[in-house]
Amino acid sequence: MGEAAPLLSTEAAPVPEGAVGAWVQGAGGVRLRAALIPARGATRGSVVLSGGRTEPIEKYYEVIGELTGRGFTVLAHDWRGQGLSQRLLPDRLRGHADGAADFLADYQALLAAYEARLPKPWIAVGHSMGGCLTALVLAAGEGRFTAAALSAPMFRVFTKPTPPPVTRLIAYGLSAIGQGGVATPSGPPATFETNVLTHDPARYARNAGLVEAHPDLALGSPTWGWLKFAFEAFRELETGAGVTRVAIPVTVLGAGDDRIVDVAGVRQVTARFPKGRYVEVPGAFHEILQETDDVRAVFWEEFDALAAAVAQEAVG
Repeated sequence: MGEAAPLLSTEAAPVPEGAVGAWVQGAGGVRLRAALIPARGATRGSVVLSGGRTEPIEKYYEVIGELTGRGFTVLAHDWRGQGLSQRLLPDRLRGHADGAADFLADYQALLAAYEARLPKPWIAVGHSMGGCLTALVLAAGEGRFTAAALSAPMFRVFTKPTPPPVTRLIAYGLSAIGQGGVATPSGPPATFETNVLTHDPARYARNAGLVEAHPDLALGSPTWGWLKFAFEAFRELETGAGVTRVAIPVTVLGAGDDRIVDVAGVRQVTARFPKGRYVEVPGAFHEILQETDDVRAVFWEEFDALAAAVAQEAVG
């Protein structure tokens, strides 16, 4: 295991009890941050928790507490290029990516580093980009998980006002001429009243407060290279044979009022999983796990059913 890594906090987002941060070496020597949080009470297994684009470990402290309270050891991590993991460009606010391969290799490096400390069975939980990459990991043949629960996974995105084919052409074109690190246009800073992530003012304020207190957690607009990675991932999930060979149950929750991820794409990819289950949460904004209690309750109902089925299969 690598040297200790910091886990940041605010009054509204305290570090979960027993959490230990560490640095892990990813693909190409990139330094990744991870955190292991022990289960409370009898251990039922482990959850590998993967946040979305821009989301650091700290944003998921509440979720981590809910998982450890259910008896799961949790491995949470920052993807390369965000959180406190190594950023990929001199301008650390640019959210960059250079294809999916490094992300998938990083994920395998995390599993290798922590495997001996993760009680079986394993459940993968991923949100948005984390859900997309989790699906790609499973499609690539990772077979140690017994189930997966994905929240508003990034299986297709809205690109308004530019149509997706034009956006894709620009992303591929700029990347081909070495300009993939250029940031995409960004709009004005969001407020709670204008945000399209959550209807919950307290959770919105908590998450904004984390970045205000710890500016190193901040991440800005994606680059055109990141968008190229996203379009490549969508194509693989929509047409690649790997998804159709995933043998474990995969429960996917779509946000009914998602303005970021296109739920039509979420439904399409979910249907390709042999044991895929799609549940749409009416009226929910994109960040289901950061939403109001009634929205979040739908996720936890589905997760608990999935975990119970996994436990029953293990006993059987």
